[in-house]
Amino acid sequence: MATKFKVYIIRPVRNFIIYHFLHSIFVLGQFIPRKPLLWWHGVLGVVVYGALKKVRKTVERNLTIAFGPEKQKGEYHKMGQRMFVSLGKTFTDYALFWKMKTREQFSRYFRFEGEENLKAAYEKGKGVLCLVTHTSGWEFSAFMPPVLGYKSMGVSSRIKNPALNKLMIGLRESRGMANITRDHCYDTLVERLKKGECLIIMIDQDSKNIRGEFLKFFGKEAYTPIGCARLAMDTGAPVVPMYTYRNDDDTYVFKMLPEIPFERKETDLETIRYNTQKHNDAIEQIIREHPEQWVWMHERWKTTPEILRQHLERKRIAKENSLKQQ
Repeated sequence: MATKFKVYIIRPVRNFIIYHFLHSIFVLGQFIPRKPLLWWHGVLGVVVYGALKKVRKTVERNLTIAFGPEKQKGEYHKMGQRMFVSLGKTFTDYALFWKMKTREQFSRYFRFEGEENLKAAYEKGKGVLCLVTHTSGWEFSAFMPPVLGYKSMGVSSRIKNPALNKLMIGLRESRGMANITRDHCYDTLVERLKKGECLIIMIDQDSKNIRGEFLKFFGKEAYTPIGCARLAMDTGAPVVPMYTYRNDDDTYVFKMLPEIPFERKETDLETIRYNTQKHNDAIEQIIREHPEQWVWMHERWKTTPEILRQHLERKRIAKENSLKQQ
């Protein structure tokens, strides 16, 4: 009964509130100056961080895993606050900039660094794997390659809020990024990469439902998606790390780094593991340069080998039961 109440009552009401709250920022942003909105949402970021005890514990635990327990008492708390301020301000700008579609429009607030790296990879004609990091401006990073004129696609899981899902996909597509649904999309991605398109891909979050390997991330084993290395192996597409970070003056930099050289090993698995570790290392270096702008509230080290085994066993049993019922 409680589950049905949540599904049919609580979830639709929550989805309605979230969608209209977000949409209201899009509308109000046309009438309220940017600076007051940024200030206010920065204040809200501090308040929200202080109110979410579970989130604070996760953030500060993850920062301790990454940088060790040597920091002075309270330093990780301040880093978490600044992360939430950055997230709040970046989300505000995402809403305020919703009408921007071109390089010229974004150039008012963005500086583009290292485009020669993306251009050189793109001109090889094998497609480009745009390795995007979840710094606070990751949504800007996702659609910036097509804004800069590079034919691009992105893979996304469906957001449970249907209206919000439609809004987000619409905003990405309006900037020229084709949206590919995640289910059974690998062959489509290979085909489009071979035609020379960019693929926006992110591997710095934990997910038991995506094929991965346990590899080092800040010195600790983290279950890491292997899709980027596998696609590079199967298509020859170069991997170019890129990310967006916020400056103290509330402008942004979209930075495109040099291609990560691909190396083949004796077996496909060794090749995938070796190159995925290089991708992890590149992401870690980006985060170390901008530690207060990565999503530390994400449970990056949550999946362990035991948790993964249990998850796969449950999936196996569920599949067997489903076949028996047919």
